[in-house]
Amino acid sequence: MPILKSRGNFISETRLETVHEEKESSNVGLLRLRFSITGTIRSAFNQAGWEKAYNKHDNSFRLKIRIALKIENHTIFVGEYVRKAVLFWTRNPKVPFRIWIFIVQEDVPLYPLSVEEAQSRMFDVNKTLVVNEDQREKSGIGDIHAEIRVSWGRHDFTEPVELLAKSNSTRLD
Repeated sequence: MPILKSRGNFISETRLETVHEEKESSNVGLLRLRFSITGTIRSAFNQAGWEKAYNKHDNSFRLKIRIALKIENHTIFVGEYVRKAVLFWTRNPKVPFRIWIFIVQEDVPLYPLSVEEAQSRMFDVNKTLVVNEDQREKSGIGDIHAEIRVSWGRHDFTEPVELLAKSNSTRLD
């Protein structure tokens, strides 16, 4: 099955900025990349959809994020990240539903207490990226930008999709 390019889903609010903090070494540059995944996937990612999927034994959702930092056309950094949502039967008195979710970000399980928090933890990305001097020297000095690729597979509440976006350019100090 081919991956659909959009189908009403978007990468929005993309922002790449230089982080000005105390650094251990002057040979390291820090960048912060922020973006959100919006559209039909975000609205379908709700408790009713989770319950329906759970009843059909569709108990997990995996979101793959690939970030490539580039100076002009030279790639200086590639990072791949996975976010996973797992559906389970809950008896938590703080959650008024039978089927709920936990989200794993960078091997840390997070238990949201609302659908909005679950959507935010799954689809809002805020990454700090480290660029060392060796990576910058290979490509020279120039404006840096990020190319973002997000994908997920078929589930009860969504078709497989691949999204592409490019951030603004910034200069690394």
